[in-house]
Amino acid sequence: MDESYNNLPSSHLLGSVPAVVSEEKHATSYEAPEATMQTFPPEGFEQQPANNWKGFFSISSYTQYFNVDTDIVINRLISSLHPLSGDFFSKIDANPDLYGLIWISTTLVFMLASFGNCATYLMQKYTNSSASWSFDVSFVNVAACTVYGYAIVVPLAYYFLLQYMGSSASLVRFWCLWGYSLFIFVVTSFLLLIPIELLRWIIILLAGTTSSCFVAFNLKSYMEGNDLTVLVVASFCLQMALAIFIKVWFFP
Repeated sequence: MDESYNNLPSSHLLGSVPAVVSEEKHATSYEAPEATMQTFPPEGFEQQPANNWKGFFSISSYTQYFNVDTDIVINRLISSLHPLSGDFFSKIDANPDLYGLIWISTTLVFMLASFGNCATYLMQKYTNSSASWSFDVSFVNVAACTVYGYAIVVPLAYYFLLQYMGSSASLVRFWCLWGYSLFIFVVTSFLLLIPIELLRWIIILLAGTTSSCFVAFNLKSYMEGNDLTVLVVASFCLQMALAIFIKVWFFP
């Protein structure tokens, strides 16, 4: 009985053992892939805001319009003093800014309020040295309402007019244009301290003409191909009206 079991062929039994061992080795040799750190959200994914109108009240939406350095601002200030070139929009096309609008407007408000009072004092002492003089605080309110109102409302009106007429328009570029157009009045405020009335009128008319041409010629190049001459002429007249108002109210 024992010998019969010993004489049984065992090759298939011996061969089965390595097969099991081989499968076990294969199973034990399996390596899990390494986990890799991934950024979230994935690249190329842009998160859409839930409500787009909220971006209007977000400060981060306007930071790109203040991303300008000193060299860029100086270059644009110099361009505003060369009114006949008509290439201002091409210079700001890649990066229009609102820094010039706010900085120039605020500076002009304080210049008109302070230098306007100084000019009235000098004129009063020039004509009658014995007359009394008092600081006019209302110059600050009038200057703020005039400058900020003009620099914001006029470009806004042109933007909606062009949109209504079917022409393409950029509100930020318009604000940038009108903002830098006021720079010459900052320089003129120093010269208007001269207590000679005729010279004052010559200075303010030259400044108004320069500013008016700067706006008109750049608008004309911007609206090239559209017959909107009336709007160009109106922009010239508005700038001249602002210049005359500055002279009459702040430097009488």
